[in-house]
Amino acid sequence: MYGNIHSTESFGTVDGPGIRFVIFFQGCPMRCLYCHNPDTWDTASNQQFTPEELITQYQRNSEFYHHGGITATGGEPMMQLPFLTELFSQAKAAGIHTCLDTSGICFDRNHPERYDKLLSVTDLVMLDIKHIDDERHRLLTGHSNVNILAFAEYLSKKKVSIWIRHVIVPEWTDDPDEQFRLGEFIGGLQSLKGLDVLPYHDFGKQKYEALGIPYPLADTAPVPVETAEAARKQILRGIKHRLHQDAK
Repeated sequence: MYGNIHSTESFGTVDGPGIRFVIFFQGCPMRCLYCHNPDTWDTASNQQFTPEELITQYQRNSEFYHHGGITATGGEPMMQLPFLTELFSQAKAAGIHTCLDTSGICFDRNHPERYDKLLSVTDLVMLDIKHIDDERHRLLTGHSNVNILAFAEYLSKKKVSIWIRHVIVPEWTDDPDEQFRLGEFIGGLQSLKGLDVLPYHDFGKQKYEALGIPYPLADTAPVPVETAEAARKQILRGIKHRLHQDAK
């Protein structure tokens, strides 16, 4: 079995707990306006690896990964579900912590059982919720968020640890009321373990230029860290409100 892989990173520090071996999968159906990896959109790849080859790469530096593990990111790893499942199955058999960094866009809420094997060998899901409002989500990414939110709820039902990520983008995700709504939703996830609220940056501009693609947010300024911190506080207010309501 082969997977289409864009690249790997030996010492990732922002892709899950500890120091991690990060595998960037090729292919993504989303077209987020602020995407900083447009080079991973195409499903085709010049690099193909077997799960065994990737596990071997991990093991070469295993002494550095005592508190880390393997993270599958992208692109969208769940586009290659059979390969991803086999990779994580082999990783778990070798005692390696597994983290899935995903948008959840590939989840089929009508057939959730298709993902049970993968989730049984996944220690942590870092789920990137782009927008809580479905219409705004469509405008921002080109897709509905219905399956994404259903995936979050299914992870909670299956007791898979969830780490939510949310990017604050000017004029898109900077509305305090929408941040509160996001928090209310997140507050209902029983297996929630973490929350990252990240400021928008434009580090991907050069990639768009190299690929000859117009950068959609060319006139959007990067967001100060303080703005993201304020948004995080608002999301936490929503979480607390949901927890308070559920406790009644």
